[in-house]
Amino acid sequence: MKIEVKNLVRYFGKNKAVDDISFHFETGHIFGFVGPNGAGKTTTIRTMATLDVPDSGDIFFDGVSAIEEPEQIRRLIGYMPDSLPTHADVTVWEYLDFFARAYGINGSRRVKTLKYIEEFTGLGHMRDTFLKALSKGMKQRVSIARALVHDPQVLIMDEPAAGLDPRARVELRELLKILSANGKGVFISSHILTELEDICHGAVIIEKGKILKSGVISDMHEVEKQEVINIHIRALCESKELLKTILEQPFVESAQLATNNEVVVALKGKDDECAALLANLISTDRKIVEFRQGKAGLEELFMNITKGEIK
Repeated sequence: MKIEVKNLVRYFGKNKAVDDISFHFETGHIFGFVGPNGAGKTTTIRTMATLDVPDSGDIFFDGVSAIEEPEQIRRLIGYMPDSLPTHADVTVWEYLDFFARAYGINGSRRVKTLKYIEEFTGLGHMRDTFLKALSKGMKQRVSIARALVHDPQVLIMDEPAAGLDPRARVELRELLKILSANGKGVFISSHILTELEDICHGAVIIEKGKILKSGVISDMHEVEKQEVINIHIRALCESKELLKTILEQPFVESAQLATNNEVVVALKGKDDECAALLANLISTDRKIVEFRQGKAGLEELFMNITKGEIK
């Protein structure tokens, strides 16, 4: 299934929270949605989940409009908000059972479905626990279970890792990888960019309501690397001496000292210039023990193209 957001615009009063954004992704992939606070992420996600209506634009799921056919789209998506309602007198089982009934899952099929969801999300031992008594990690598991109860093709998640401890975040990542491997699409907003890098096939970066970049992460890195490559170099000599030698080389835009006697170099060019730099350093009798290209992460990409501004 292909999910397409086309020319989405949303105003709140005079404030244009979402400014003519367009992007797409497909099921079987995990796409991250990142941007500063106030960038328009939650508004976009709520519109994708049919909980809000845009002023213009549309979202299509295999060509079906979320604006014109919201009831049909709700069967295709599972929405996970950034927090779980803390009902004082509702257990985990009762909560999931309510949503299964709401989706028309009846009789023995409902019991079988809920048992499978409990097993998949690790909630079996918590079924009789009241929602208000759950830890943050368990509440997030219940939110995922609720979003999956009707077996949607697309999961839309708003900051699911917020407030989770390290173990819960690892477990969440593993669940999402399994869902993706089973052919489901996952669209997830998060501020924990290093973790998105680990699980996402692609990303959408937004600021002040506008799309700055979108697509497969590796492709976005390649665009960023077309002109400047980051090189990490270490040699058997004083790092200051190595730094001086490097700064004398062609195509070197900048270089700075790092930890462990390492010099980080911004090299203008691609692989040919990288190979030439290594050859030049060896010709100066510098004993190079480490020479590697730095892998630009999603966090670095985000910092390079955003300004931290809000509407």
